Amino acid sequence: MSGVLILEDGACFPGKVFGYRGDTQGEVVFNTGMVGYQEVLTDPSYAGQIVVMTYPLIGNYGVNGEDNQSSKPHVKGFIVRESSSVYSNWRAKESLENFLVAHKIIGLEEVDTRALTRHLRSRGTMGGVIKVNSSIEQTNNNLKPQNLVEEVTTKEIRHWPGEGPRLVVMDFGVKTSILRNLLKKGFDIYQVPATTGAKEILALNPNGIFLSNGPGDPKDVPYAIAAVRELIGKLPVCGICLGHQLIALALGADTYKLKFGHRGVNHPVKDLLTNKVYITSQNHGYAVDEASLPKDVYVSHRSLNDGTVEGIRHKNYPIFSVQYHPEAEPGPEESKYLFNRFYEIITKAG
Repeated sequence: MSGVLILEDGACFPGKVFGYRGDTQGEVVFNTGMVGYQEVLTDPSYAGQIVVMTYPLIGNYGVNGEDNQSSKPHVKGFIVRESSSVYSNWRAKESLENFLVAHKIIGLEEVDTRALTRHLRSRGTMGGVIKVNSSIEQTNNNLKPQNLVEEVTTKEIRHWPGEGPRLVVMDFGVKTSILRNLLKKGFDIYQVPATTGAKEILALNPNGIFLSNGPGDPKDVPYAIAAVRELIGKLPVCGICLGHQLIALALGADTYKLKFGHRGVNHPVKDLLTNKVYITSQNHGYAVDEASLPKDVYVSHRSLNDGTVEGIRHKNYPIFSVQYHPEAEPGPEESKYLFNRFYEIITKAG
């Protein structure tokens, strides 16, 4: 069955449908990872997006029952050059196509993903639609979805018992691997909905606050910014990805949308405190405006690709955050030391 991706600027990229049959729309982004398609599909940060994989062969190691980053996929569509109908891996339970069909995710293969990626890099990320067996029509919808965080956050408080310090995780679309790493440190975790206010969080008597990753524009969740602003100075706070941006906004800084974002598992980041360079996993379309940072906040990590802010720390309060994903999943795990740093900060503060 034939299909076509139509971008909002009128560019068309034809292909062949695989997975679920139907039409879909979303923000079209690309990911440069050679592996990790299952983690990408199930990462809540990709909610509302049609994801293009730049690596040409996708699906050759199948899908397993352990690498999901949430209970279900969140992407609106999935575009590849070639989808492997044969998979081989000792952990695999099913094929990529069966996984997409089961979760009603529309896929498009035999697409010139190199040309598509170059188009997005030069023109910038934009909205698009995948149409199946339909006449080609231009889309003029900017496709900026709202309330994505509310779609992916937990609906109720969840308790993950641990013997260590009590940690409140503000869930804006938290990845399973982040919770696993925090549990490995021994934290006694209370995972709360994104709309939870500061008073409700403090009523749980935590030793620290963790702000998770999540989808969309950080300015679309003003209630979270307000809650974080109330928590500043009261407890140690750490944030990853969207959580990093929310901390910056709560501290009085600004954020802006990147031309085509950072999505992949091979992004070099320099830790300015140690002068070490780490290869990191990233998935974000927004960044913190360095010029807007208040005087009591400094840049702790920087992207070596484009110089954007990848981490900040507060000079007076136990607050730090990073834009990239230290838990990897997929990607290199050398940045997991940040979970140790947060644990040490909380135990010293307590």
